[in-house]
Amino acid sequence: MKPLVAPLLVCLSLGACATPGAPSGSLSSYEGLTARPGTLRTGISERKNEAELETVRRVLIEPVRITADAQTGWLNDQERALLLRELDAQMCFEVSERYELTYDSTEADARVRTVITRVKPTGRTASAASAAVGFFIPGPVGLRMPGTLGGLGAEAELVMTGGRQAAALVWNRDATAVGADDPSLNRLGDALQFAEPFADVAAATMTPKGLKSRKIDSDDDPCAQFGPRFRPEGFVAGIASGLYLPGMSGAKALPDGGDGP
Repeated sequence: MKPLVAPLLVCLSLGACATPGAPSGSLSSYEGLTARPGTLRTGISERKNEAELETVRRVLIEPVRITADAQTGWLNDQERALLLRELDAQMCFEVSERYELTYDSTEADARVRTVITRVKPTGRTASAASAAVGFFIPGPVGLRMPGTLGGLGAEAELVMTGGRQAAALVWNRDATAVGADDPSLNRLGDALQFAEPFADVAAATMTPKGLKSRKIDSDDDPCAQFGPRFRPEGFVAGIASGLYLPGMSGAKALPDGGDGP
């Protein structure tokens, strides 16, 4: 096992730095964005207008988009659909815990806009080796082989009905050699895993101080089209295999009712 473990230990230092990311130009404004201090694994720049956010009660979430450039152009149609589905699901889950959702633009106080700006592929061959290492070295902290580390970059904003931007976020994260990011045989493995932490930060950036979380009734979940919010089967499968399995861990249905990959 030494030949496998040694390169991983060398990569320990790589997990200490947040992933940088330049604005893509997709948001309505980047004015006033400031870096969030104290983030080790994630690059976060954000801005919020507390006074504007205090007036928001009902929002419309626009479908997530993907930028068309070299950092996302390698995705095939199935991968694009899978990634968009998961980001749409997570944004719906997180935002609906803060605000009431509507599909009628005339009823909305604001719109939520999200764009995927960067997708770094997860190395599939090396991920199998990482899973093998994890089998022999069990524990809550996993080890990832060099060449496995994927990533995700995304941006989001909340825009008031009159067109004023009330909150904005630029977010970037890459998997680390040592941590809780599971390797995957799917080259979107890390990007899909990072959909939830991105959505959580995005929704928090769009939330004014003191706003209490809304209780979501499973029988009347506004995000039910994406399947359950908690996916225990994916968690159990991950423990058993040492791998992130998108088919068991991701959103269960496309918003348009189509078949996912």
